[in-house]
Amino acid sequence: MDTVYPHCAGLDVHKDTVVACVRHHDGGRRARQEVRTFATHTRALEELAAWLAAEAVTHAAMESTGVYWKPVYNVLDGGVTILLVNAQHIKQVPGRKTDVADAEGIADLRRHGLLPQQVYGGG
Repeated sequence: MDTVYPHCAGLDVHKDTVVACVRHHDGGRRARQEVRTFATHTRALEELAAWLAAEAVTHAAMESTGVYWKPVYNVLDGGVTILLVNAQHIKQVPGRKTDVADAEGIADLRRHGLLPQQVYGGG
């Protein structure tokens, strides 16, 4: 499968934490990845944004569960291209059982350009 976004991240967003998986895919080699967990208060989200910038992440995706995604989106918007996806599109992927696995799965789907976009209209 082709890599559309070689430097991307998947974010599994919850009330108190964001699990972030950064994936880098350079050519034929296996993708390099790192997973970190951040709190959801502003300072921690700014640390997440700084980490994504230091990792040269250009594209990220996160699911739109409840309202918990909104502060994450607000802090990250402008630093990376964020794709907000419907959780139903992600939950249909079999085999994902943990927050880390969810973040890895979201990053992999984003890397391959396989996530439909949900338009956020504010409010």
